[in-house]
Formats: sequence, structure tokens, C-alpha cells
Amino acid sequence: MVFNTGSALLDAIVLAVVARDKSGTYGYKITQDVRSVIELSESTLYPVLRRLQKDECLETYDEQFNGRNRRYYRITERGGAQLNLYRSEWLSYSSKVTSIFMGKKEGNSEEDKK
Repeated sequence: MVFNTGSALLDAIVLAVVARDKSGTYGYKITQDVRSVIELSESTLYPVLRRLQKDECLETYDEQFNGRNRRYYRITERGGAQLNLYRSEWLSYSSKVTSIFMGKKEGNSEEDKK
């Protein structure tokens, strides 16, 4: 992808992926889900997960899987509020960028539509 993914957008994508499963999801699955929309290495993902955990947007718990502990990440109430903010901002931002790319003017008046 030609466009750089900033930390806020990466945080938003990770929160959206984790929020899809109320019981939580684990790092490898998060990486795979994020990779379905942007290119991302595991070495990039884990600092994002730690930052979101530090900011109290994610919480973790461990569960046994095939004889090993697997760390799961679950969105918190604070993380849900942050995700809602990201969603709202994204709708506005993406609409404006799309409008510029498609050569349309912003606005609702008949004059703006000409």
C-alpha cells in the first residue's frame, strides 16, 4: 500500500478487530485480521497492543491452548469509547478525502453541488 498508516489509524484498526469478539482474541489472530486490510508485521503489532493496554483500552488474560498459555486481548469500556471516537472521526475524514479524490465539492447547498 502506498499510504502510510499512522499510529492513530493503526490503533483504531486494532481496536475494531479486537472488539469483534466480546470474549477476546489472541495476538496471531489479530495480526491475521489486520493484515486482511493493511500490511503489518507482528513486531509492529505487539507494541500497539502494549500501548493500548497501557492506555486501558485493552485488557489481557491467559488461557491454556494445546498445553501452552495463550494471551488474549479484550476491549475495555474505555477502549470501546475510544473506538467509537475513531469511527466517528473516520467517517468524517474518509468522506472528505473521498470527496477530494473524486473531484466533488463538500457541502449540501444546491450551489455547492454545481
